Amino acid sequence: MSELLGVAVLGAGHMGADHIRRLDRVVSGARVAAVADPDAERAKEAVGGIGGVVVHTDVEAALEAPGVEAVLIASPGEAHEEALLAAFARGLPVLCEKPMVPDSAGALRVVEAEARLGRRLAQIGFMRRYDAEYRQLKSLLDGGRLGRPLMLHCVHRNVSSPPHFTSAMLVNSSVSHEIDAARWLLGQELSAVTVLRPRPSAGAPEGLFDPQFVLFETEGGALVDVEIFVNCGFGYEVRCEAVCESGSARIGAAHTMAVTAAGGAREEVPQDYLVRFADAYDREVRSWVDATRRGRVTGPGTWDGYAAAAVAEAGVRALETGARTPVELAPRPALHDPA
Repeated sequence: MSELLGVAVLGAGHMGADHIRRLDRVVSGARVAAVADPDAERAKEAVGGIGGVVVHTDVEAALEAPGVEAVLIASPGEAHEEALLAAFARGLPVLCEKPMVPDSAGALRVVEAEARLGRRLAQIGFMRRYDAEYRQLKSLLDGGRLGRPLMLHCVHRNVSSPPHFTSAMLVNSSVSHEIDAARWLLGQELSAVTVLRPRPSAGAPEGLFDPQFVLFETEGGALVDVEIFVNCGFGYEVRCEAVCESGSARIGAAHTMAVTAAGGAREEVPQDYLVRFADAYDREVRSWVDATRRGRVTGPGTWDGYAAAAVAEAGVRALETGARTPVELAPRPALHDPA
């Protein structure tokens, strides 16, 4: 491996451009070796001022570019399966943004392809696992000081949704973060989901069921509820409270700056996930680069990506039918058994 890990970044949109900046300016031990995006001009703009980067419109060409030793996938979810399998075929370690693959069938194909290799190559980008507050809560729950977790209460709010956002995407795009966080925090699979819909907010685009109230059951008997509200209008908020047998713990409420001036007080509310979770993204990519340089793969894996897709699919069915919907998971390959 070279002194600086050569990374091919697939996708130069909002997320991809931020990762290009991160690899170039924030994370040591890596460099951007190649970028692939169907929009060549967008890719060139994203790498402006960074030397030694080749730009392609084709994924395969980027993976074959000189100096590429690892891959960061930040393209739309529909392109992830092909990119992951292409990286696996070349033995390249991968950091893949969520969703790993939007549909559970495709996600399972990725799990099985990696299992056939007999070793892990992919880390999936559930960045909340790298957020300082979430890690503190995980440590507290694992330590057992508050007893067995009984419930998680979650809030996930966005200022506004993109024009293409659908009611199903509240579950399979936005709530996918809570799906993974709940599985990780509790150490349990989610076994069933129910989705309730209040009257849509006046701020929601016509036809969008926003907000929604999503209730998950776990295999260990805990409950997880999520308020998802993607057109709240005032800020980006993510909170989580764990209620346990002997106490509770809450994160997210204080992740802001309070300003007191001119006889009043004001708290700033982040307006974007890249602001709220900037440190988590930095820590995630830094951890991936460090592990890759040591020949290791850590963090959430392809099974976590598959489980999130399967739970989200059950959630969309629950939204459409109004009924409690069981989650069906395939048998877990030995490669992906819990450590």
